[in-house]
Amino acid sequence: MNLVVKTLQENFNKTLSIRTNPGALDSIIVATKDGKFPLNQLAQISQHSAQLLVVNMSSFPESTAAAVKAIQQSGMNLNPEADGLLIRVPVPKITREHRENLVTVAKQLTNKAKESLRKVRTGAMNQVKRAKGTTSEDTIRLIEKQIQQMTEDATEEMDKLLAAKMKELLV
Repeated sequence: MNLVVKTLQENFNKTLSIRTNPGALDSIIVATKDGKFPLNQLAQISQHSAQLLVVNMSSFPESTAAAVKAIQQSGMNLNPEADGLLIRVPVPKITREHRENLVTVAKQLTNKAKESLRKVRTGAMNQVKRAKGTTSEDTIRLIEKQIQQMTEDATEEMDKLLAAKMKELLV
């Protein structure tokens, strides 16, 4: 359950940032003739200014066109410009509409995390039910209550993360 909460927090930090950072492009997958690779394995990504990221493709020059295409199709509203082995990625100013879209994405990520949490809870409860023959009913009820409490605590933590992210995005 802690892993589900931690994954949600990492997703928030990685995909729902309103600040420009080179790490935002790390998770973009580039399809090359040799397979699919994360952009950060094919290129050096640096921040040139607050509104411009630069992707240096000198290590894998043959993948420059594929990297441009992957950045365009990333769903991050970016329009990269190839200049030889450099790809300039101007980052648009954050509009109110974009912030609201990010809040919607945050809610979707939270709902998916809660769904994963329910699956973890169901799996744990099924394990407890399988042990009915070898364990007393009082112990089983106690364990079920503990699982339920852990689930409620994790859900509460997710709601706090969502509220904090929404506050950050809508300021």
